Amino acid sequence: MDLKFYFSLFMRRLHWFMLFLVIGSALGLTLATVLPPVYVAQARLLVESEQIPGDLAESTVRIQAAEQLQIIQQRILTRETLVDMANRLNIYGTRGGAQRPRLTTDELVADMRKRISIIMSGGQQRRGPRLATLVSVSFEAPTARMSASVTNELVTLIQREDVEMRTRVARQTLSFFQQEVDRLDTVLAGQGADILAFKEENQEALPDSLQFRRNQQAAAQERLLQLERQEAGLKDRRSRMESLREQFESQSSAGDLPAQTPEEAQLQELEDQLAAQLSILAPSNPKVKLLEARIEGLRKRVEAQRARRGGVTEEGTPMTNFDLQMEQLDGQIEFIEDQKNQLNDTLATLAASIEATPGNAITLETLERDYANTRVQYDLAVSKRAQAQTGDIIEALRQGQRISVVEQAVVPSEPEKPDRKVIAAAGVGGGMVLGLAVVALLELLKKGIRRPVDLTNRLGITPFATLPYYRTRAELIRRRLIITGVLGFFLIGIPLGLWAVDTYVMPLEQLLDAIMQRVGLAGLLSDAASALV
Repeated sequence: MDLKFYFSLFMRRLHWFMLFLVIGSALGLTLATVLPPVYVAQARLLVESEQIPGDLAESTVRIQAAEQLQIIQQRILTRETLVDMANRLNIYGTRGGAQRPRLTTDELVADMRKRISIIMSGGQQRRGPRLATLVSVSFEAPTARMSASVTNELVTLIQREDVEMRTRVARQTLSFFQQEVDRLDTVLAGQGADILAFKEENQEALPDSLQFRRNQQAAAQERLLQLERQEAGLKDRRSRMESLREQFESQSSAGDLPAQTPEEAQLQELEDQLAAQLSILAPSNPKVKLLEARIEGLRKRVEAQRARRGGVTEEGTPMTNFDLQMEQLDGQIEFIEDQKNQLNDTLATLAASIEATPGNAITLETLERDYANTRVQYDLAVSKRAQAQTGDIIEALRQGQRISVVEQAVVPSEPEKPDRKVIAAAGVGGGMVLGLAVVALLELLKKGIRRPVDLTNRLGITPFATLPYYRTRAELIRRRLIITGVLGFFLIGIPLGLWAVDTYVMPLEQLLDAIMQRVGLAGLLSDAASALV
């Protein structure tokens, strides 16, 4: 390998190498000088578990820490919140006494989201024990004080969102169960009113009094049989007396009237029975009421007999003792007929109520079952409301899961990026590599014979001697002036141009981001920036 030849080729293209070296060095040194310092203040937060044991009092907010932090992060990174924070803290105001170019709202929101970093670590692991959930919050700013103030503002927003979200969930839970309790209470009141109205409407045919009504029915039937036997006996006695009257029609009897008529004796007997029943039964008992009705009817009949006693018959003849006895028998028979009619009416009423009882029992059972089911739901809702009230108190006192500050953001003493030495070295190195690449490419693209050995290899000719090309002094001066002017232009123009763009048009970091996004290399730029810092 003829190193001397290749070195001569490099020296011939040295101006191209120097051009790209100057361009790369100017870019690197200018960026290292012009790029603003980026200060990053960091705060640390801790997601604490509930302060009260869950078996004693449990919060109604069951959201997981990771999900809660993701929700809070999305709410903080909303457009309205970021714009308000930027205006309130004057993040995009003057810098170094110069007015910064005004960003559009979309550019401002995108830049704020890029600067804010919220990173969570720990929590539930796939394998191993559960670790404490830590949250790291940071903000990139051109000044150390702004970085710390914005980071602390983010911490305040996170804590505020945490309290508001948990309190809102607890209040919504309590409000839901309160509405459910009120709704079920209204349903219970309506169902209770329906049961009461049904019982009042069918109070004579309810299943709880079925056995009593059956006993009443049996007693009435037995009493009806007794009255029928008494009626048959009285009719038989009257018939025999009619026969005796026909036999002894000619005889007249003027015997004394009995000291007490059968109606009076029966009235006395019923009054004795009533006195005995009142000693063991209440005055409102149906048996007592029945005896009182019979006594009242019999008393009226006895009083009528006493009023007629000593009167005359329908034909106007004086009443004999036989007539009085016959009249007494007729009165007793008539009274028994009345008693039978009353018993028949009572039996018909009892039979109708007993027949309607099974249907009423089914309807009442359905109503009571619905009432019982609603009551179970009501009791459960009341219990849940009590738990919701406890959970609301826990969240109001911040005794549930909460996000606390472990370390506030402090003003950083040194910027975190950019690493100016690395950027400058990268610019110089990049210019050197690009210059060498251009020189090599130019030589590879140029075809022709340059050395005597090329004549021998390609044409088989051996030259006697080679004469180099000599430039005149004027040509050398002109060539050096052109090279020096171009190099000076790039060496001075590039820094001035970058400074003017950064100062009056757009910050260089935003301009680079916009260019890379246009060409689709935003991700590569981020990786390169991370590598440089």
